[in-house]
Amino acid sequence: MSRLRSGPARRSRQVAVIVGVVAVVGVGGWFTGMQMQSPADAAAAHQPPKAGSVTVAVARQKLTATVVAQGEVKFGAPQGISLSGPVGSSGDDETAQRVTKLPTEGQTLDEGSVLMQVSGRPVFVLRGSVPMYRSLGPGGSGDDVRQLQSALRRIGHDPGAVSGNYREGTAAAVGRWYESKGYEPQSPGVADRQQRADLESAVSTAQLELVQVQSGGGDGQDGGTASAPGSAEAEALQLRSARQRLDQANAALNAFRATYGTKVPAGEVVFLPDLPVRVDKVKVKLGDSLDGEVATVTSSDVVVQATVPGADSAALRKGMEARIETLDGREVRGVVSRVGGAGAAAGQGGDKDGAGSDGGDETGAATGDGGTGDETGAESGPADPTAPVPLEISVADPGPLRNQSGGVAKVTIEVGASKDSVLVVPVAAVRTSADGKARVQVRRDGRTITVPVTVGLAAAGLVEVTPDGGSLDEGDQVVVGQ
Repeated sequence: MSRLRSGPARRSRQVAVIVGVVAVVGVGGWFTGMQMQSPADAAAAHQPPKAGSVTVAVARQKLTATVVAQGEVKFGAPQGISLSGPVGSSGDDETAQRVTKLPTEGQTLDEGSVLMQVSGRPVFVLRGSVPMYRSLGPGGSGDDVRQLQSALRRIGHDPGAVSGNYREGTAAAVGRWYESKGYEPQSPGVADRQQRADLESAVSTAQLELVQVQSGGGDGQDGGTASAPGSAEAEALQLRSARQRLDQANAALNAFRATYGTKVPAGEVVFLPDLPVRVDKVKVKLGDSLDGEVATVTSSDVVVQATVPGADSAALRKGMEARIETLDGREVRGVVSRVGGAGAAAGQGGDKDGAGSDGGDETGAATGDGGTGDETGAESGPADPTAPVPLEISVADPGPLRNQSGGVAKVTIEVGASKDSVLVVPVAAVRTSADGKARVQVRRDGRTITVPVTVGLAAAGLVEVTPDGGSLDEGDQVVVGQ
């Protein structure tokens, strides 16, 4: 009986298993069918979502605009030096003028310093705005003589009155100056001494002739021996003639004496508007003859020279403060001293002597800064806003830049700053219509609203905006792209 019952039970279980398997296969087939897509359906499913607006939140902050450039560290006011003539007395011999001692690169030249030697003679440096263009000596006069006299007084060899007339006091001061430096002053040469002897001899001859005429018959009024008719008139004529020749000889001798004495040859002094200077480059070699520049000098002041685009230069002004950063991260402060080419700084030089204690110094050329005090890049910049404009930064306390001539440094100049926190948006958010008015688009409550704005300071990709007839607040989303 138990076997009879177990047979039907086993068959029932088998049927149940078969039914379960069929059900699972059916469900799997249904699921697989649901996951399968046609190529068109698959392509449609991978399409990107519809593009929306790219927005950025309006911010409120202080804004600082800067101009940033890379500059080169240099010494300021470079200028070439050439000698204006021969050293020594060029008339004494035919010896060529040769460099016998070179300038020293990096040397600082103060007033009265020796720049170099030519044929054993010194080339001095003095302060003055009138270039040396001739030899200076007794009988000479002019502004160049006046600035020589002022320089002599400053270096401790008083020439007397600073009159612009080269006389005995000036000649004596020149002699003392040369001797204090270990050089012989340029005394009269062989030709000058011979000419003086000839003139003195002419005076002696004229005096002797006058005495002979006087002793040979007097002037016809002293009595003396009887003379033939008309001899008195002849003697008077001879006497008058002898006196005229003596007067002429004396006049020639006196004129020469006025120019006779210690001189300053044209090649032995170089006048520079500002001292001290430093020797930057030497352009001659030992034994060279003098032809062209012998050296270039600079001031001892450190400057940083850079270039900026013309559009940036329009925001720069002389006198703006600049932050200068070296490659190793150290910082110094400087001041914008020039925007634009060399002409932008015209009128800033001049002789500093002015009307000093010397009493009416050299030329009166010192007029201080000839600028307006508010030079702009726009005045000297090019019409093309992309064209580079030169920029110079003066550094009063060079610190880490002192020994970095020729190196590079980063220059940052603050050209504007908001007084308080202002609304700012990315520059890309501002759009300008055909009528020149600016506006921004604001996404608000699912809509895009156009808000007119007035733009202000721009810096670092941001621009100050003030709503003009609309609402704009911090946190509003402005459209910067689609």
